[in-house]
Amino acid sequence: MLELLNSPVIYLICGLIVLFVAVTCVIYMVRAYRAGIAIGMDKGKLNRAITSSATFSLFPSIGILLGVIALSGSLGTPWPWLRLSVIGALHYETQVAQAASEAVGIGGLSAEHMTAEAFSTIALLMSLCIMWGMVLSIFFNKKYTAKLSGSPEKKKENKGPGFGDEAMAAMFIGLISAYLGSYIGGFVSSKGRFTFQGDLTPIIVCVVSALIMGIFTYFTKKKNMVWLESFSIAGSMFVGMLVAVFV
Repeated sequence: MLELLNSPVIYLICGLIVLFVAVTCVIYMVRAYRAGIAIGMDKGKLNRAITSSATFSLFPSIGILLGVIALSGSLGTPWPWLRLSVIGALHYETQVAQAASEAVGIGGLSAEHMTAEAFSTIALLMSLCIMWGMVLSIFFNKKYTAKLSGSPEKKKENKGPGFGDEAMAAMFIGLISAYLGSYIGGFVSSKGRFTFQGDLTPIIVCVVSALIMGIFTYFTKKKNMVWLESFSIAGSMFVGMLVAVFV
């Protein structure tokens, strides 16, 4: 099955889509550059903005590459490459793919148990579930953005975090709690019995990744090394994956 998922036809289909998106990005970049020149922006500043953006995009993209590598073992290389190149997010793709594989009865992401029916279901869910952000933005994004930003008068009255900050913090805490609960449950219980002999690897990786992220945050916030913030996610993921291999 994995040979089929890595076939030239799949590469061609996914490659054409990625090429279309890449060409679209180049077109908008050129148009934005020309628009900047037209309104009198300095060419030197525009060139430095392009260079710095390209530079600071390289290392964070390693995290995306790691995601492609992690998913390619069960879904082939073209499909994860497409999903994570266009509109996918690393934490979303892996989570949905894992949940879909369990739902179709193959137990988890595994090349050994992957079937054509399972892959089509996984690919369909990965695509359909993420499209609603775009669809809903067409109708509600303007009102939602206004709610997040708030009026200047309300900002002066309320010096605390806004609705957007609180909502993101709540969703992040909920997501982490769900993962931790799953990891701890997998270690504590086995087939309904409290054995405390399950797999400790996810818990160890989670703790180590959190520590690495804490180190990045310390240097970013306390030492004013703001440039490290772009590398924090990729660095934490990379160290976490290395720890998983060693464990």
